[in-house]
Amino acid sequence: MHRKFLHAFAALCIATPAAQVLAQSKIGVVQIERIVRDSAPAMRAQKKLEVEFAKRETELSKVADQLKRLQDELEKDAVTMPEAQRRNKERDFNELNRDFQRKQREYREDVNQRRNEELGQVIEQANRIIRQIAESEKYDIIFQEAAYANPRIDITDKVIKALDGKPPAATK
Repeated sequence: MHRKFLHAFAALCIATPAAQVLAQSKIGVVQIERIVRDSAPAMRAQKKLEVEFAKRETELSKVADQLKRLQDELEKDAVTMPEAQRRNKERDFNELNRDFQRKQREYREDVNQRRNEELGQVIEQANRIIRQIAESEKYDIIFQEAAYANPRIDITDKVIKALDGKPPAATK
């Protein structure tokens, strides 16, 4: 019995200073996903990408329509079409389809690369603001992404407002 008491007392002594340190610490959390979705710089980046890739997207859409028409023609006229003409149309369709698939893959890769570049800049800017908030408001630690965080310690809105050029409200 005496040994159990000593173990419990030792555990309490060890936990008490840690609990006191945690109680005195100022902790925050930021949801980066919301920042890259909802902040003005992220929305501007998205619009910029849409404009930048609009022409290629339109071209791909036209080729997709052309492929659909060719496929419909082949399906409708295949039985009445001479064998050589049907083979030529199928070859044309397959070549166009391969070219379309290649261009579509290149388009997706280019869009992803540019999105990563643009959002990387937004995240860098957000990280600078997070550091500024941490220093000015004396945070001990700010976590990015948490499975759960009490809204009281979530400073995401404050970071978004700062990114949007609005002065952040002071923390309670």
